[in-house]
Amino acid sequence: MLKNYFKIALRNLFKNRVHSFINITGLALGMAAATLLLLNIQYGLSIDQFHKKKAQIYEAYMKGVIDGNLSCWNTTSALLGPSLQVYPAVRNVARVMGSSGLFRYEDKKIQAVIDIADPAFLSMFSFPLQEGSIQTALKDPNDIVVTRQLAVKLFGGQDPMGKIVTSPSGKTYTVTGVLRDLPPNTQFNFECLLPWSHLHGPFQWNQQNTFTFVELLPGANVDAINRKLIDKAAKDNASSAAGAAASDQTSFLYPLTKVYLENKFVNGKPAGGNIDNLRMLGGLAAIILLIACINFMNLSTARSEKRAREVGIRKVVGSTRYSLIVQFIGESVLLAFLYFNTLTRVRLSVPWESPLFWLAATVFVFFTGLLAGSYPAFYISSFRPIKVLKGVLQNGNALVTPRRILVVVQFVFSIFLINFTVIYQKQIRYELDRDAGYAKNGLIYQEITPELRKNYAVVKNELLAMGTASSVSESNTSVTQVVGTASGFKWDGMDPSVNPGFALMFEDGGLIHTNGLSLIAGRDIDLQKYPGDTLSCVINETSVRLLGFKDPIGRIIQDDDQRWKIVGVVKDFLAGAADEVSPPVLIKGGVIAGVINIRLNGDRPLAQNIQQTEAILKKYNPGFLTDLRFADKDYSAKFQQARDTALLINTFTFIAIFISCMGLLGLATYTTQNRTREIGIRKILGSSISSIVVLLSRDFARLVLLSILIASPLAWFFMNFFLSRYSYRTSPNGWILAASGFAALLMALVTISFQVMQAALANPVRNLRTE
Repeated sequence: MLKNYFKIALRNLFKNRVHSFINITGLALGMAAATLLLLNIQYGLSIDQFHKKKAQIYEAYMKGVIDGNLSCWNTTSALLGPSLQVYPAVRNVARVMGSSGLFRYEDKKIQAVIDIADPAFLSMFSFPLQEGSIQTALKDPNDIVVTRQLAVKLFGGQDPMGKIVTSPSGKTYTVTGVLRDLPPNTQFNFECLLPWSHLHGPFQWNQQNTFTFVELLPGANVDAINRKLIDKAAKDNASSAAGAAASDQTSFLYPLTKVYLENKFVNGKPAGGNIDNLRMLGGLAAIILLIACINFMNLSTARSEKRAREVGIRKVVGSTRYSLIVQFIGESVLLAFLYFNTLTRVRLSVPWESPLFWLAATVFVFFTGLLAGSYPAFYISSFRPIKVLKGVLQNGNALVTPRRILVVVQFVFSIFLINFTVIYQKQIRYELDRDAGYAKNGLIYQEITPELRKNYAVVKNELLAMGTASSVSESNTSVTQVVGTASGFKWDGMDPSVNPGFALMFEDGGLIHTNGLSLIAGRDIDLQKYPGDTLSCVINETSVRLLGFKDPIGRIIQDDDQRWKIVGVVKDFLAGAADEVSPPVLIKGGVIAGVINIRLNGDRPLAQNIQQTEAILKKYNPGFLTDLRFADKDYSAKFQQARDTALLINTFTFIAIFISCMGLLGLATYTTQNRTREIGIRKILGSSISSIVVLLSRDFARLVLLSILIASPLAWFFMNFFLSRYSYRTSPNGWILAASGFAALLMALVTISFQVMQAALANPVRNLRTE
């Protein structure tokens, strides 16, 4: 029997090629879209979930009042790790600090991403050593553990163990371990590990630049440990001068399994994060698959009369309705398997070796087949053999109503997606069009190295003397990537409940002019002209509002035992993420090694300026690679993830709309075929082609209008909810709902126009003779 069903399914597949092509295309597009989205979700859910000890590993977070709100962040003091070792439930602690550096071996120079970590890091995390020992690989200060990829870059086909690499400062490191290359589903991105003993300190409690990971004993009560950390922090801060400025800060342990997925906190509580994006992708996958299945139902039932005689004959010879349902659902499952078999030949990042993947794939295919084939199977199997053998298929309007409902559901989802796509594009455009606050074009950066630190004055003078640059300055970071944050400042007249978190920058002078910042009041820092500027600062407009100063010039900001005098105010600039409002910024005098800011001469060709800049840097920085960064590219990179997401949403929204239109085409085909006699009679009685087109299109237009009425309030509610996730956000407009509804109606009418016109232009005599 199964063999017979299989033969009939294939025979019908090839007999009705056009119908089969449309049916398979719609279902294939839906399954392809859903599969790709589900693979994205699977990847996101797998981030750092492969570690064998993941259930026992926690990351230390800090918690404190910032800007009047209880905030959480995952950078801690390097002193926190050793202080956690006193708890009996703590098995291991690993501190990690990111860096980068240049390594030389013979005539090769390779820039590498470095993580400086405690030795316990290798035993806590599942990054397997291919060579070396976990116990000794990071034991000595001059040890280095490299990934296989970096080993190949440095040593080629040679055995890396025991090889000695050199840094530009002349320090040597011995390779004591080779790690397997990091998997793609991890937040770590290092190419080599250096031991924590490589750092010399001293470390302070108010310097929070370290990631601290803790491995607890199995069964340990993390809530009890967190309560102890709160009590200990209160005691330590009360008796520590360093803790006085941060007396409201404490630490807590957060599960590694949640660090990527639930990395957003509101008022000190987890409030989603990346898991929200995965849920959005999951919803999009469900909508597209549902639309595809509804399309399959509509097209299958629209062509049902082609198989009516088959159903009638099978029932006459003894087939039960149950066996017919099994047959038709089996055919839809077969189509799903045929498509999925094609999909598996495409090179996708999927876990082929995982039995769970194949189980999930099988369930997915069967579920799709059952969902798509359920309504057609029950509908077609319900035909009465006497009626179908006589050629009578109509059963009143009851058979039409479910199909109309399905089309309305399709277009409700499609209109919803159109609204979402438009508002997402509007939000991105709103972010892109904002004033960055600095002049991006012609601004470049070079990371400061020991050689450039020593020769900075010479490099600066030569760049200016040759006309390559119009301005050069030194700072701890570029204005495109302000990363340091500090809080706990005091000032006269402050509100005790306000504790602003300032984005910190340090400069030696000329930062405002070099970066094209807008000076509103006062002046820039200038250590040469004003030696006392080592205790001066420049703030932005947001800082002025938070501090509550009407005239900020000359006012004092207290930072522990240091008194910073405000000498200038600049216009707000985009120092953080693209979707954030401008944070309060504090630019202090005095330089912490970071970058050289170079404003290129705009009167000369860019290529010539770049070439001369690289030549000067190489001249005074021979031991390092020259790696110029461009401010406009850094700024553009802030929006890259948003652009990628927008492209993803646009693509899948188009697929959903296309499939919906195919479903509407199926309904148009079904309706016009059932009204062939009516159309012929109307034409004979004198009806014009235009009146017949209006007659046939009216029902479809009503369905789409009903969909617009249902989808619009849902879309409006979701748009407001979606935009609430952004600090810097646009606002929804009524024109978005109107434009989306009009677009859906236009696409629907265009879709059915060919079928309707074909029916209206058909020869009525031939149609009536056929009837």
